[in-house]
Amino acid sequence: MSGYDINNIFAKILRGEIPSQRVYEDEATVAFMDVMPQAEGHVLVLPKAPSRNILDADAATLPALITTVQKVAVAAREAFDADGVTIMQFNEAPAGQSVFHLHFHVIPRREGVPLKPHSGKMEDGEVLAANAEKIRRAL
Repeated sequence: MSGYDINNIFAKILRGEIPSQRVYEDEATVAFMDVMPQAEGHVLVLPKAPSRNILDADAATLPALITTVQKVAVAAREAFDADGVTIMQFNEAPAGQSVFHLHFHVIPRREGVPLKPHSGKMEDGEVLAANAEKIRRAL
């Protein structure tokens, strides 16, 4: 796997070096709240196996990953009474990837409400904890 940085922020979260509001975890994947959400209930879903992005991921990790993406999307939609769910995945900086560990964004959406910009403003921890609990209950 070329260019994978074992000290990227998601690798540190996976190792427990940085706290996160986890909503789901199994042997192959983890889902936690995005600290800079673009909408209420914005979740990130990652494989535990290291890969920079989908371009270098071991194909064997993808079935479990997409299964978790679907599971979290269904729960997030229910938890936030959303009209739909946006699922995004970026590969390399020119495509918008800013953290180089494969991940999917799962974002509950309401009709007519635009996504907030990814401004760098972190959400209050209590809000993230409450939103994580809503999703965990829906799971």
